[in-house]
Amino acid sequence: MRWPRLSGSGHVEARVSLSLNSPGLCVSLQPSQVEDALSGEEDKEEEEEKEEETTPAPTPVPEHPVMPQLAGASQVLGASEMSQLSLHLPPRVTGYSWSLAFCTSRDGFSLQSLYRQMEGHSGPVLLVLRDQDGQMFGAFSSSALRLSKGFYGTGETFLFSFSPQLKVFKWTGSNSFFVKGDLDSLMMGCGSGRFGLWLDGDLYRGGSHPCATFNNEVLARQEQFCINELEAWVLS
Repeated sequence: MRWPRLSGSGHVEARVSLSLNSPGLCVSLQPSQVEDALSGEEDKEEEEEKEEETTPAPTPVPEHPVMPQLAGASQVLGASEMSQLSLHLPPRVTGYSWSLAFCTSRDGFSLQSLYRQMEGHSGPVLLVLRDQDGQMFGAFSSSALRLSKGFYGTGETFLFSFSPQLKVFKWTGSNSFFVKGDLDSLMMGCGSGRFGLWLDGDLYRGGSHPCATFNNEVLARQEQFCINELEAWVLS
C-alpha cells in the first residue's frame, strides 16, 4: 500500500495496490473502486446462491425396474416385462396396484364383455395382448376403456411392443386421437385413416399401422394379426 500524497489540486489522493489471481500482477484502484469490486463479487455470489435455490432438482429415475403389486396373474406378461413397463407409466400412478379387470381366458373373446368389466372403473388401464406369433404388445390408456362417440383420453396414453426389447411410443402432439370405443371395434391412435392399434368386436382379429398420434412402428410382426390372449389391467 502506498502512502497518500498531495495532488496538484491540493486534494489527498489514495491509491491501493491489490494483488489479483495472477502471480505478480498488481492493479492500482481508488478506494471507491475497491468497494465496488468487492460489492460486485458479493452480488454475484448471492445471484448464484439464488439460482441454486430456484433451480428445480431433476426427477430421479429408478436405477432398477420395480415389480408392481398385482391383484391377479397374467397369462401374457412375465415379471420382467411388467417391471420394464412400470418405468414408463405416468408419475401419478407410481405405486398403484394392478388389478386384472378382464382377460379373454376367463371372460371370453368379446369387446362388449370388456366394456362391462370396465364399468365402475375410472382409472387408467393397461391393455396387453399376445398374438398368434407370440408377439407381446398393447397400450396404456389414461382412463377406462368404454363406448364413446368420439376419441377420448390424454397425452399420457401410449403404445408399446416387445420385439423382443421393449419399445414405447409416446404421444407426439400431432393430434388427440387417443382412444375410441365402438360396439364392433376399439381404436387407439389415428392418422390418415389408419390406426396405431385396433381390435374387432370379437377380440379375435386386430391390426396395427404407423400413425401420427404416436409415430409408432407396427406393433405386431405384421399389420394384421389374430389375438391369442388379451388382458386389461386397471391401475388404482
